[in-house]
Amino acid sequence: MSPASANPPTGQWPPRRPSKRSKLRNGTFIIPTTGERSRRHFTLRTNRSDQTDGPGDSTPLPLFSSRQSLSEQSHAATQKIRAGAIRLLRWLDSPTGHGVLKCTIAYTLASLATFWAPISEYLGKPDGKHVVATITVYFHPARTAGSMIEAILVALVAITYAETVSILSMCTSVLFGNTFKLIPLAHAITLAIFVGGGFGCIGWVKQKMNNPLVDVGSTLASLAIIAVVTKETAVFTHVFSNQKIIQIFKMLIMAVTTTTAVNLLIWRVQAANLLRQSMTKASSSLGDMLAMITRGFLSGSEDDLLSSEFAAATSAYAAVYPQLTKNLREAKFERYFVGHEKLYQLDRAVVRSMETLAQSIGGLRSAANTQFALLNESMGPLGTYSPPISPAMSPTLQRSISAILNSNNGKDRFFTLSSIDEASDESNDERNQCRYGRNDVDGANDAPTFRNPSSIFEHFIALLGPSMKSLAFTLSEVLREPPFGSAPEYKIVVNDHFRQSLTDALSLFNIARANALEEVYKNLELGRARTERIQADFEEVAAACGHFSFSLQSFGEEMQKYLDVLEDLKHASEHKTRSWNWMKWWKDGKDRKYHLIPYHNEERENLIRPIKKTAIPRGIPDTMISRRDTYNWDAAPQASKIVSTLSRKFLRFIRKLARDDIRFGLKVGMGACLWATFSFIPQTRELYRHWRGEWGLLSFMIVCSMTVGASNTTGWARFMGTLIGVGATLVNWNVTQGNAIGLMIMGWFVAFWSFWMIVARGKAPLGRITLLAYNVSTLYAYSLSQAVDDDDDDEGGTNPIIIEIVRHRFFAVTAGILWGLVVCRLIWPISARKKFKEGLSMLYLQMGLIWKRGPLAILLRSDCSRSYLRSGEQAALQKYAARLDVLRVSAASEFELRGPFPSEQSARLMRCTNRILDAFYAMSLVTQRKGRLTDGERALLQYTADERAQLCDRICHVFQVLASSLMLEYPLTDALPSVIGTRDRLLGKIFQFRKEHVPPQEGGTSGNGGQTALGGLTHVTVEERDYALLYAYALVTGQVAEELKRVAKEIEDLFGVLGEESLLLQ
Repeated sequence: MSPASANPPTGQWPPRRPSKRSKLRNGTFIIPTTGERSRRHFTLRTNRSDQTDGPGDSTPLPLFSSRQSLSEQSHAATQKIRAGAIRLLRWLDSPTGHGVLKCTIAYTLASLATFWAPISEYLGKPDGKHVVATITVYFHPARTAGSMIEAILVALVAITYAETVSILSMCTSVLFGNTFKLIPLAHAITLAIFVGGGFGCIGWVKQKMNNPLVDVGSTLASLAIIAVVTKETAVFTHVFSNQKIIQIFKMLIMAVTTTTAVNLLIWRVQAANLLRQSMTKASSSLGDMLAMITRGFLSGSEDDLLSSEFAAATSAYAAVYPQLTKNLREAKFERYFVGHEKLYQLDRAVVRSMETLAQSIGGLRSAANTQFALLNESMGPLGTYSPPISPAMSPTLQRSISAILNSNNGKDRFFTLSSIDEASDESNDERNQCRYGRNDVDGANDAPTFRNPSSIFEHFIALLGPSMKSLAFTLSEVLREPPFGSAPEYKIVVNDHFRQSLTDALSLFNIARANALEEVYKNLELGRARTERIQADFEEVAAACGHFSFSLQSFGEEMQKYLDVLEDLKHASEHKTRSWNWMKWWKDGKDRKYHLIPYHNEERENLIRPIKKTAIPRGIPDTMISRRDTYNWDAAPQASKIVSTLSRKFLRFIRKLARDDIRFGLKVGMGACLWATFSFIPQTRELYRHWRGEWGLLSFMIVCSMTVGASNTTGWARFMGTLIGVGATLVNWNVTQGNAIGLMIMGWFVAFWSFWMIVARGKAPLGRITLLAYNVSTLYAYSLSQAVDDDDDDEGGTNPIIIEIVRHRFFAVTAGILWGLVVCRLIWPISARKKFKEGLSMLYLQMGLIWKRGPLAILLRSDCSRSYLRSGEQAALQKYAARLDVLRVSAASEFELRGPFPSEQSARLMRCTNRILDAFYAMSLVTQRKGRLTDGERALLQYTADERAQLCDRICHVFQVLASSLMLEYPLTDALPSVIGTRDRLLGKIFQFRKEHVPPQEGGTSGNGGQTALGGLTHVTVEERDYALLYAYALVTGQVAEELKRVAKEIEDLFGVLGEESLLLQ
């Protein structure tokens, strides 16, 4: 450590001081709502009263004080109760409160099937009438109309499947048991095909679809099959009885009608309206992030990006995006049902456009982070000293520190960069213009002298800052302006001036950007007396400035597309036409596509197919597995062709059976078959009936989830819900003594609490299982008291013994939970840990291969007609990363002897991964908008082709090393390939190109007169702006390299490091 570092600086670095030169003058900006041009004062800061509450709002006041009299304490208690009642009424009048009340009303109405004699008699003598209430619990009405349509379809399919399995099982039992008198064979076929196969198919669908409503439908189908196949005596006595089948069908119709009526008639909620609400929230969040990122860039400090406001805006978008996609899916059912297919297609286009805007925000933030890194590295801490680098060596981003600190003994370091504030009036405009020579004709003579790289940034902001601030203001205000009206119509209210205002703002910005970059590069040309390494520092900062301004311009162009789609949606909404082309199955699918909708054709041509929103990353792809299975045969051409062919085909068949969905279905079927065996063996049938084994089998089907972590979570919720449900049963039954009206009133409170957990708290498993346990105990006990047709003498018959009922249910449910956990853990376990590890490894491999294409090389190969990041790939990568994050959360619930899942380290890995994806998109913005290469850019790209290829290979190599270490859980070596060294060689090649190409000086010629002969190109003039593309590439590459270093550090902390003294051979 140098002596100068012994006294570290205090306070914030860089030092800030008020200065007139740091005031950002007001530029001409476009008022989005009117399209007028103005030069008055404005700010990018957001002042929202609803973001923060006063300190007194969240601090509860004490109920009583020791100094208060008894009357004062009574008054205070009354006021407290009154305030609580008002808050409760307000909550009940909110959308969440409406949902809870709707569910409670539907449940109470459904319970009449048990409590009201006319309905109970209509359903017949068999017990199980509580299933009506159970269906309303699973298919509750606190959903949108679109979700209700989907729920009805799922319920119909589930019951149809259950009825089919039940009828076929009874037919098989009658055929083999009664006709052929082969009773053991009849039981074996029923167990193997209709229990094992039937429940296995349910498990396969559950895994394949991975949809919450499908999971609920699977539970409903399981309940219906269990009631007929393992509980009723028809299958055991080998007779065909349609009594239970008809009862289940009646209960389905009654439950679906009840919940649908409540859903549509009481506080109806439409997914299309919620979609527009979520669009408004997402748009506002994007506007806030845009304003803060731009303000941070203008100030040269990342305080804005590290502020709580930016974190709140980011969190708001992250929270609203899943709702956006969910509402879009549900709105599809509504639109298609009423024949508004085109409106759905346009809604989808708006959502896709907003996703693109969010990706552009990520690229913009990546560009801002690049500038922050450059400024921080060029300034460095006070007192540090970096010795000059030999001209023969490749300079890095830190090579100008010594020049900054040595200039005038370091006193100029205070002029590196001060915070650029927003001007409070317009009087500073003229002073700033005079200072930076914008009104001077002589330009070259009055041009500012750049002392260090940060002075370039300050000069660039003085030139383009007002226009950049003006464009950001226009963009953010357009995003913050709600595109839809108020409830209940939510009409599109896009201001007619927005499109023209945005066009004018972009036009002003493009002119100012071109002028600013021209002046900056002209001043760089005048500074040719500097050494190559200092000049390169300056150009990197200039390239960073150009990179951010270009990213902002690209965001504005995406905004134009967004407004275009909104205009199309507005026109289609005002001129609605109905069509049901989706029902015309006999037509060719191509005739039903809307080719005019953006994003549609692009998605069909993706190199990387986006993962489904509900799919689980598969990890190792099929191509790798196929190669792994066949390389031994390929390496042995002398082997028998017949044996080789048969072996490969058999292995392919085994691999298909080894797919996650098929393995999950097989283990669910085997587990259900083994459990149901006790109901078919004569020696254990009475035990199964006495302890209500059917509820244990249902618990097993509910607990079996895709991953071990999800099974653990569901199992615990099932256990706790059962405890709460049977506890509520004991209390309610003893209080009401089995009175129907009393049970309905007490059940209303149980249902209200349960649906509050489901709807308001988001704990659906706990709330559902609580009500299910309450139904199978309380409602079942009341059914027994009404002399239903059931063999229930062990539980009191018409005088139910409630303690026996809840005891049987509790032990049956607990045993089913344990059996489900055993099956999920021991039979082909699907570990979320393993899926996360494999998925992240494959993501790194894919990212490395994408970068290996060469972001700049592809411009040469395609003549700027293609981008290295192909259409839709960015969205596919981000969706895959989002699904990995879901697996990461699920893995935290998995227990292993090796210890808990490293959730925090994995979260940091995912944050690094998302930042790398942002850098990927930022690089694609630089390349995909490039209309053509100048002769100088083409010459420079050809000159540095080898170094860039090596750099791409090195980054791909590092991605592969990190992916391998994650996959194998092996430690990294302390000789991880360095990206920075390869990147420095690229910079060195640029410097060599610069030395060989010396531009002409005034008053004479120098070198080859500003022309160079490179490869097949001769006499090419290279300007300073031609270097910007290479430097932008180097900047983004440096950002990727830094994130890869962070990833490597996390992996080293997890798995360790192999040093040269490590002993591995044992």
